[in-house]
Amino acid sequence: MSVLVTDNGFETNDWAADLAEDQILDLGSDTDVPSLDAPEGITLVRVDFPAFSDGRGFTIARALRQRGYTGKLRAKGHVISDQYAMARRSGFNEVEISDDLAARQPAEQWKFRADWTAHDYQSRLRAG
Repeated sequence: MSVLVTDNGFETNDWAADLAEDQILDLGSDTDVPSLDAPEGITLVRVDFPAFSDGRGFTIARALRQRGYTGKLRAKGHVISDQYAMARRSGFNEVEISDDLAARQPAEQWKFRADWTAHDYQSRLRAG
């Protein structure tokens, strides 16, 4: 099983279950970013995070958004709550984590970081 994390905390409804296989694209963390194009006809892109220390998924998300992908973008795997704001800033709509990780990092820890548009160093630099 898995848990979806959004700005509201943990969600139990995985609307992706209602999508057809050809509406979902799964990308590995080793996806070649320079050759990556915005997928057409895809409703959900899931990007794999095999370890919390593997940040390549953030680069993939950013590239997809810069190349025009406007659909749902989900980080899937071992993303920790401290990385939630970065996930949102790089273009992810939500994060899918294991039940075990959800038990170790409850919804409150994720919601604490849900104000992802604030407190980033770039905003502070632009203001100064």
